[in-house]
Amino acid sequence: MACTCEVIGLACVVALILSATAKAPYQMRMFFIFFGAGLIVFLCVPFMILRPRDYRNALFPSWCFRQLCRLVGITMEVRGLENVRKDHGAVVIMNHQSAVDLCVLAYLWPVIGRATVVSKKEVLYIPFFGIGAWLWGTLYIDRSRKTDSINSLQKEAKAIQERNCKLLLFPEGTRNSKDSLLPFKKGSFHIALQGKSPVQPVVISKYTFMDDEKKTFRPGHALIHILPEVSTEKYKREDVQLLIDECQSIMQTEYTKLSKEGQALSSKKQA
Repeated sequence: MACTCEVIGLACVVALILSATAKAPYQMRMFFIFFGAGLIVFLCVPFMILRPRDYRNALFPSWCFRQLCRLVGITMEVRGLENVRKDHGAVVIMNHQSAVDLCVLAYLWPVIGRATVVSKKEVLYIPFFGIGAWLWGTLYIDRSRKTDSINSLQKEAKAIQERNCKLLLFPEGTRNSKDSLLPFKKGSFHIALQGKSPVQPVVISKYTFMDDEKKTFRPGHALIHILPEVSTEKYKREDVQLLIDECQSIMQTEYTKLSKEGQALSSKKQA
């Protein structure tokens, strides 16, 4: 009986070790990404203070972060650069999957134009990264105070027109790694309609190389496609749902197509 208990106990220990080993690459890579991002920003903050709230403050950190992504086995490819127009502003909408979207922003920042990101206020309190993001122009909104959020976004709508800014948002509102995009929230589109600014969809292929639920993370490749702008001239404010439906349809079609290609490229990288 004692022998049986010992065998069962040993089996449990082995199972725990194997489970921890399987998750270790995920945990190590995510730690490396977050710690590395914080360290990069910490080293750059003294220089960014010289020109606060300037999108150019993120150019060097984004270069460093792209190198960091390569070190953990993530590579990305940006397509559709011919669709970027820097002579006017736009509301740039992207699908949101995980913290690895930081890599996407690092690839987009040098090519999209005078960019700024809208983020939840909690990000501001992440050591080093929060203040660094503020210094390169990130707009923090308090989701619990709707009036303040609307006022902040109205200011950004004005900035899009006056300074040709590109306002980067995640219209799904939360992380989503499923095959279908979540219904888009209206905030991004109200901003576009208010300023009569175009909406520029950006689609990122599904991260088939990682799974947040199963805690798996392997080397992989992702595709970022900057799609042509969607004009808002034909839409009135009360037509916001029609604009949402058009953009969501365009992005879902491209997301399905791009994810298949991205999965094939990631499989080759892992072979």
